[in-house]
Parts: sequence; C-alpha cells; structure tokens
Amino acid sequence: MSLRGLVMDFGGVLTDGPDVLDLVRRARAAGCPTALVSDAHVVPDEVAALFDVVVLGPALGVRKPDPEVFRRTAQRLGLRVEECVVVDDLAANVRGARAAGAVVVHHVDPDSTLDEVEVLLGLA
Repeated sequence: MSLRGLVMDFGGVLTDGPDVLDLVRRARAAGCPTALVSDAHVVPDEVAALFDVVVLGPALGVRKPDPEVFRRTAQRLGLRVEECVVVDDLAANVRGARAAGAVVVHHVDPDSTLDEVEVLLGLA
C-alpha cells in the first residue's frame, strides 16, 4: 500500500520552524491529503489553513495517544491509516500512531523529519 496522507502534530513539530510548515505546503501541492491533530484547543488560523482536516483537543471523543485518534483522522482524509505518515514529537503518541497502523516519523529535529517525510511521500 502506498503512502498518501500526512498527519502532523502542532506543538513541538509545526512550531519547530518555517521549513516544517513548508513541508506541509509542498505535500498538499503534490496532492497529498493533510491533517493536523493536536491536543491544543486552538492553533493559529494561518496554520490551520494549510490542512485539509484539523482535529483539535477531544473533538473525536478520544485523545492522543489513543490509536483511534489516528484511525479516525485517516478516515476524515478518506484514507486508511496505513496510507498515512504521522509526525509527532512525543514517544507516547508515536507508539499510539504505530499501534493504529500508520507509518510514523518521530520528530526530533526539522532536518531529519523533512528528510524522512520527503522520502516516504515521494516529495524529494
């Protein structure tokens, strides 16, 4: 199954610099459905506008790291969770996304995240 969707965390990932935000722009321009999933209750409008789907706080009735969060977000993108790359900086959320069946990039720094996501989604 090919990877087609990008699911990003906000705090600690998208707040880590303009290159990460540009990655979302490039993925979306390439036709990749994008989702923002965050435990935050609000994100800047200019960030939310970069995504096809925005899930904040307990909007799904479950919260990260519950694997169901990632499954339901993929559904909202019209994808199976196995078709999604999830990027998160917290180990518990990485484990939850992996348990759901997603391919996961554990965000540690922008450069390694950009490299991994570009390769996984064929953006390089």
